[in-house]
Amino acid sequence: MDARAQGDARLAAFYRARFRDEFRPAFERWLASRPLTNPDAAPTPFVLPEYRLAAQDEADRLEAAAAAATETVKEDVERADRYVLAAVLFATALALAGIGGRLRLPLPRGIVLGLGCLVFLGGVAWIATFPVSV
Repeated sequence: MDARAQGDARLAAFYRARFRDEFRPAFERWLASRPLTNPDAAPTPFVLPEYRLAAQDEADRLEAAAAAATETVKEDVERADRYVLAAVLFATALALAGIGGRLRLPLPRGIVLGLGCLVFLGGVAWIATFPVSV
């Protein structure tokens, strides 16, 4: 606009020939609104809806893909946490079985072994509710 306002048509044409393809429609519409004389015209062509960068569209697409991947990762981390807890339960059941096997009195031995069996069976039942990946 400076080159045009100064009457330098050659410089204006030089600049115009180097516009990005995404910028041309917005600039043409902005020029048609007569920005030098029309106070209601947009301040720049960059604010017009015709100005859309292809790189911005690609960035938006990649951001949406990243958000979807993030949700998948969250689910996978939760599933991994459940399996780690199941392993801890099984280790606890084994520890209780080991302790119960060393006890000499029958009542405490039965209680500790029974508790170990309950933890083991609870862990098996809980794992049976986990989703199966195909």
